Amino acid sequence: MEALLYYFSFPFVRYALIVGVLIALCSSLLGVTLVLKRFSFIGDGLSHVAFGAMAIGTAASFTDNTFFVMAVTVASAVLLLRMGSGAKIKGDAAVAMLSVGALAAGYMVMSVFSTSANVAGDVCSTLFGSVSILTLDVSEVWLCVAMSAVVLVLFVLFYNRIFAVTFDEDYMRATGGRAGAYNLIIAVVTAVIIVLAMNLVGSLLISALIIFPALSAMRLFRSFKGVVAASAVISVVCAIAGMLISILSQTPVGATVVITDMAVFFVFMILERIFSR
Repeated sequence: MEALLYYFSFPFVRYALIVGVLIALCSSLLGVTLVLKRFSFIGDGLSHVAFGAMAIGTAASFTDNTFFVMAVTVASAVLLLRMGSGAKIKGDAAVAMLSVGALAAGYMVMSVFSTSANVAGDVCSTLFGSVSILTLDVSEVWLCVAMSAVVLVLFVLFYNRIFAVTFDEDYMRATGGRAGAYNLIIAVVTAVIIVLAMNLVGSLLISALIIFPALSAMRLFRSFKGVVAASAVISVVCAIAGMLISILSQTPVGATVVITDMAVFFVFMILERIFSR
């Protein structure tokens, strides 16, 4: 407890905890929809796109990479949605093509146009989020708060539509619902969450932050609302626990948070077996 109080006396630790909780909360809300719609791979693909965009922004010496990365990732989410609905390139092939290409291009740009002598360290930090969450300033914290508020408001406003498009998209189209528009909203909000989550777990581990809380909640809860609420609680608790463990044990923040999510998932699997008996 003394060690924790000492660390929390530093502003950057408090900033990291605030941002971590907000990112975990936002990720868990749409994670349930992505898992049920079998769109989990989109999160992984967009995270690679965000890595490539961040590499280009760093090489171009942009003052603030966040807006550039967010614009590129949102545009890629729209492109994936369009390509996935086409007959020539199926959804999974489009995601694989875009994500692998963006990952390779990002690494190439960071290697050729690097402004740092430690290219391997920069790549590792971007991919796994080793220290970026602990280097946030006040402006980045407020940006995360604002974007998280937008995500929460959109989820609450369109909750019924998201529920409908998650479980029966064909019926929604047949009754005149704009399923394509709500799929677009889901894709764009997912892209925003991914850009925010890069500071916490890095681009390679983002999909785990989105998927594991939802899968854990589905082990014990059956209603959509129950799964969403349980997923949010699990995600926030795991984020706080993972960050505290990381601070005390000096382990990478992103990897520690993801491993905490994995541990909770296995606990919920055991509880599911016990309750099913």
